Amino acid sequence: MSTQFDALVIGAGQAGPALAVRLAGAGRKTAIIERKLFGGTCVNVGCTPTKTLVASARAAHVARTGAAYGVMIGGEVRFDLARARARKDAVVRESSEGLVKWLKGTANLTVMEGHARFQSATTISVGDQLLEAPQIFLDVGGRALVPKMPGIDTVDYLTNSRIMDLDVLPEHLVIVGGSYIGLEFAQMYRRFGSRVTVVEKGPRLIGREDEEVSATVQAILEVEGVEFKLNAECLTATRRGKGIAVGASCEGRMDDVAGSHLLLAVGRVPNTGDLDLDKAGVKTDDRGYIVVDDQLRTSVPGIWALGEVNARGAFTHTSYNDYEIVAANLLDNDTRRVADRIPVYALFVDPPLARAGMSEAEVRKSGRKALIGRMKMSRVARARERGETHGFMKVLVDAETKRILGATLLGIEADEAIHLIIDVMYAEAPYTVIQRAMHIHPTVSELIPTLLGDLQPLTD
Repeated sequence: MSTQFDALVIGAGQAGPALAVRLAGAGRKTAIIERKLFGGTCVNVGCTPTKTLVASARAAHVARTGAAYGVMIGGEVRFDLARARARKDAVVRESSEGLVKWLKGTANLTVMEGHARFQSATTISVGDQLLEAPQIFLDVGGRALVPKMPGIDTVDYLTNSRIMDLDVLPEHLVIVGGSYIGLEFAQMYRRFGSRVTVVEKGPRLIGREDEEVSATVQAILEVEGVEFKLNAECLTATRRGKGIAVGASCEGRMDDVAGSHLLLAVGRVPNTGDLDLDKAGVKTDDRGYIVVDDQLRTSVPGIWALGEVNARGAFTHTSYNDYEIVAANLLDNDTRRVADRIPVYALFVDPPLARAGMSEAEVRKSGRKALIGRMKMSRVARARERGETHGFMKVLVDAETKRILGATLLGIEADEAIHLIIDVMYAEAPYTVIQRAMHIHPTVSELIPTLLGDLQPLTD
């Protein structure tokens, strides 16, 4: 005998809880099922804990560099990873417990813990219980990819989840993967006091970005002592004493990187392998991600997929926007689509990289007539006053419509300043709205109108 619901939400990441509460509030008998961690990746092993540790790393960095600002600290600055971890755990606990309290306190919403599996397109099992509903929403997220490196099964390794449990500082952390996750941990652990080496298969870091972005981020991290090995095409892993060694050469040269700990940061895979999606007829792509349309409907009527599992965005903000799209279409008679949103994201190294819309390379590839504005962060008063002048700002504009096509801000407070550009892009307003605005001095944002007042044709 199955228990009847109006809606079932599988997974309690960033999209699922908000949707479950909206559905319950709309009078639909709803259940939300989570098999492990309420809050998903972001709250437990992603945004919340990593940015809390980033804050600890910055505090250590500021303490070490205080003399340049006239702040003299007697003796060596020591870092206590166990104490930083305890602070991180407290922040995570507050977030996750608050989420569970919110869900359990919502009328018309049943909260269940267990592993959900499809029995049909309208029925799932959770342990020995059967639940049935005409609408099912999947928010099951993803996990770290473990690459098929020769020898990886013979060594101990960390992922972005496992590294959260470290309370002993690595002597030498070797990170395989030179993209967003790997670089954030690289700077973090270097500031903690570890030696850090990043091994990247490609010819440069964060390969999806423009080359000048890759080069500038690498230079910023190298100043702090992070080491890099690029073009590491043939990766292997072996034990080396009490530690590990990563082989990075295809020619058989002695080109290993030996360290005490290994962090794998080479991508993500969806949590779809144990849902029995085939029993419901839900289609996935060749990587296991659930195929959805522009309103996040799967191949089966009555089943939606939200968040990282649908491959339409791997960020907390895209996941939450998925919830907003589904809720608007189902409950508000408001047609919203994934295609309506502008790609936006940030890399939270210090200083941060913030991106909106198209990169310069993408604009060039499009062949459209465009204008470009560039400015070094050293021209920004806020950056000079803080002594943090690394980076630059770059904005691209359509020469005919005057609308902003994309922006790259790499520098102090870039992750906040980018939002004034994002909002104007969503408003489909010309760049002159920003250019003619009066901003507050001294801020990072005040120089963006100046930048836009000196646009030049994007030439070959």
